[in-house]
Amino acid sequence: MGDNTHKVMTDPVQTEYGPVVGEAGDIRVFRGIPFAAAPKGALRWAPPQPPLSWREPRQATEWGWDCPQNYARKFRSPGIDEDCLTVNVWTPATGDTSNLPVLVWLYGGSFVGGSGSDPRSDGALLAKRGAVVVTFNYRSGLMGFLGHPQLTKESKNGFSSNYGVLDMVAALRWVKTNIKNFGGNANSITVFGCSAGSAGIGLLLVSPLASGLFDRVILESPGSFRPLCSLADSEKAGLMLGDDLAALRAMTWQQVLERQPDFIPKMRGLTTPRVLRPIRDGYVIPLDEADAVAQGKFNKMPILVGSQIDEGTPFIGGWPVKTLADYRKVAEENFAAKNAVEEALAVFPAKTEADIKTGLADMFGDAQFQYGARRWAREMTRVGQPAYRYVFTRQRPGLGRPPYHSEEVEYVFGEPTVPSDGKFDATDAKLSETMMDAWVRFAATGDPNGPGLPAWPRYDPASDSHMEFADTPRVGSKFKKAQLDFLDRYFDAA
Repeated sequence: MGDNTHKVMTDPVQTEYGPVVGEAGDIRVFRGIPFAAAPKGALRWAPPQPPLSWREPRQATEWGWDCPQNYARKFRSPGIDEDCLTVNVWTPATGDTSNLPVLVWLYGGSFVGGSGSDPRSDGALLAKRGAVVVTFNYRSGLMGFLGHPQLTKESKNGFSSNYGVLDMVAALRWVKTNIKNFGGNANSITVFGCSAGSAGIGLLLVSPLASGLFDRVILESPGSFRPLCSLADSEKAGLMLGDDLAALRAMTWQQVLERQPDFIPKMRGLTTPRVLRPIRDGYVIPLDEADAVAQGKFNKMPILVGSQIDEGTPFIGGWPVKTLADYRKVAEENFAAKNAVEEALAVFPAKTEADIKTGLADMFGDAQFQYGARRWAREMTRVGQPAYRYVFTRQRPGLGRPPYHSEEVEYVFGEPTVPSDGKFDATDAKLSETMMDAWVRFAATGDPNGPGLPAWPRYDPASDSHMEFADTPRVGSKFKKAQLDFLDRYFDAA
C-alpha cells in the first residue's frame, strides 16, 4: 500500500464493506477503495460481486490497479491487474462538508482502456468548489465486453458481454449507498463523462438496472444513438477467441489482450454496430437508445451535453483514404444501406483531394459524437426535462488548430488554472473557472446558471441553441444543423 508516514491521515470513514482512512488536507482524498471483488478466475466475464469485508481501517491513500488494457499508460496507478474495481473520492475538508452535490466521472478510452487515476480527471479542484467527486475503474475491451455462447448459457439472466456496464452500475450503487459518509448527498448524484464514458452514461439512461442510481447527467462528446451490436452477433464474434470457456478463463489477461486487435476493424464503421463496446443484450441494455427513447423506456432527468468544434480529425489520420474514389467508398460503406450516399456526399462534400481530410473528419465526428450530443438534448427536452447544450471552440495558445475530441476535459477539471509551462494562458484559466463553476452548479441544481456565470439558455429545438465556450462564452445556434438533420433522417429511416 505504500509508505504513509509523510501523509496526514483522515479519521476513519465507514463504508458498507469496512472503514477507510484517506489523505487529509483542504481536500480529503480516498483512493483505491474496492467496490467489487477481483473479477478473476470464475469471476472473469461475470457480473461484479461484493468484495470481502474488513474490520480494521483500510488505508485508502494509494491508487488501485488499472483494469487490463493495451493502452500506452499515462496514469497514476501502480500498474495493471484484474483486481481493479476500485473507487476514488475527493471531498472538501473545510466549510460546508455535508450534503454536497456529487459528481461521478466515467472515463473515456473507446471502451478499450482508461483509468480512474488519470491525472486529467483529478477531482481536487472541482471538490474545492463544493462538490464530492468520484472516479472509478470499469472493465473494458475483451475483459469487459466479450460475448460468448457459453457465457450466455451460464448466466442466470441469459446474457453475456456488458460486464463493463455492470461495473458502472455496481460503482454507482456503491456511491448511492456510501457517499453520505464522505459528505455527499445521495439524492443529488450527477454522472459525467467524456467519449466512451459519456456513451456509457447514455446507455445507463436506457438500462433498467441503473434506474434510481443518479439524478442528473453531463455528457461530453457522447457516442450515442447509433445501432448496437446484438447478443447473437457478439456471441459469434466471441468464438474467435476460443470455444472452451475454462481454457479462456485459464489464459492470462495479457494473452487475452494479445487477441484484442482481431476484434477491432482498421476503419471504424460510422453507422454500423461495433462488437467491442456495450451491446444490446436484452437484459443490461434491452433496446437500442433510439428504440428505448421512442418507447419512453429511459431514465428522464436534467442533462448538460456538448462537444468540441472538431471531433473527428484525431481519429481519421491513419485511414487509407487518399483519392475521391476512396472517399466515395467510405460514404458507400456507411450510407448505402438506406440509399443515402449522394445526400451524405452533399452534406460532407469533398470537391478535391485537398478536401478529403476535412470531409472525412466531419463525417466521422458528426456521426460519432455531434449527432448524439444534439439528439440527447432534444430527447430530454421532448419529455420536459431541462437540457443545456454546449460547443467548445476555444483554441489554446500556440495550438494552431481548433480543439479536438475530449480537449475540454482539462478545462472541466481545472488544469488551465494551475501554473504550467505556457500550455494555457489567462483566457484559458478564466474559461476553466467558468466551466468548473457551471458544472458544479448544474450538479447542485440541474441548472448551470448562477452568480457570475454567463447566461446559458435551456436548449430549444426551434432555435437549436447552445452555449459556445470560446475565448468569451456566448450563445450560438444551429451548429452543424444541415449535417445533423441529415443524420437524423438517416438513422430514423426504416
